[in-house]
Amino acid sequence: MNRRALLGAAATAAPAALTVSTLAMPALAQSAPELRWRLTSSFPRNLDILYGAPELIARRVAAITDNKFQIRVFPAGEIVGGLQALDAVQAGTVECAHSAAYYYTGKDPSFAFFTAMPFGLNTRMFNAWYRHGGGAALAAELFGSYNIVAFTAGDTGAQMGGWFRKEVKTLADVQGLKFRIAGFAGQVFAKLGAVPTQVAASDIYPSLERGTLDAVEFVGPYDDEKLGFARVAPNYYFPGFFEPGARLHLMVNKAAFEALPAAYKAALETACAEADQDMTARYDAANPQALRRLIAAGAQLRPWSREILSAAWKATHELYEETGARNERFKTIWESYRRFRDDEYSWFRVAENSFDNFAFTASQTVR
Repeated sequence: MNRRALLGAAATAAPAALTVSTLAMPALAQSAPELRWRLTSSFPRNLDILYGAPELIARRVAAITDNKFQIRVFPAGEIVGGLQALDAVQAGTVECAHSAAYYYTGKDPSFAFFTAMPFGLNTRMFNAWYRHGGGAALAAELFGSYNIVAFTAGDTGAQMGGWFRKEVKTLADVQGLKFRIAGFAGQVFAKLGAVPTQVAASDIYPSLERGTLDAVEFVGPYDDEKLGFARVAPNYYFPGFFEPGARLHLMVNKAAFEALPAAYKAALETACAEADQDMTARYDAANPQALRRLIAAGAQLRPWSREILSAAWKATHELYEETGARNERFKTIWESYRRFRDDEYSWFRVAENSFDNFAFTASQTVR
């Protein structure tokens, strides 16, 4: 081929190559758009492990998407109150929220299954039920009916039983007790004679200090120390039989989630999975030293009496049956949850509990 023909061929090919490049660039840009979302937390900034979970999610999503997908985190009260987070997501006021599903049992008691149930699944058991026992599908149906896609995004692990102005030794001491307690547990204590109320985290201490409350529960030593409950109510009860684990969720507006590119959806899910594990690890690392500091400052550790635990077990299961009789969705989830729980309890009693009972005691007595 002569030189003139080669030049002619090159001239013909060049526009074609340019056209392909020009077409490809907008397609790439479209697959990785710059997005700015707002996330409302149900918690204040000073509760750094709870508030830190959505901050971790935001950082990871930004890193994975080369800073193209940015999520700005707001503490409770700056956009909406801590107990209005789900409503804000459902309505599209914000794209997402980090909250506890059991704050919304007034809408449907079934929400409690996906945070904590009295005498329910602990953190590891919940993971197993949610991922491999049908829990995720049941959660998707519930959240979906509120225009929400939800991802697990943190678990506190087993909680404490709360702070009380006076000792609570018998059921008689529970009568009329004004107790800040969240989720289904409040209904259990109502059956026992207490007067439960749900108060956002930032309002708990002022209510306790004013005498509006006789007792409060929140999470465990690390957070409770920050909130200063021991100064007013020094009796610290255990175990938190009503919260053997407490799962948090990232709640995302369904339309906003479905509009995301596939890569951004994967980034969000990946970031939530990391936050889900990180929260439990942070609490397990922080709680032992916080408990020591609380005791040194005057907190009195007190176990629940057998009388109260037995009455609470009975009241809890009566309540589950009564609620299931009124709410078909609750009944369906409870049947799945209870079967899984009973199997897990049998297994943990053989392996985990037998080890724990010996090793935890031996570590304090045998050297």
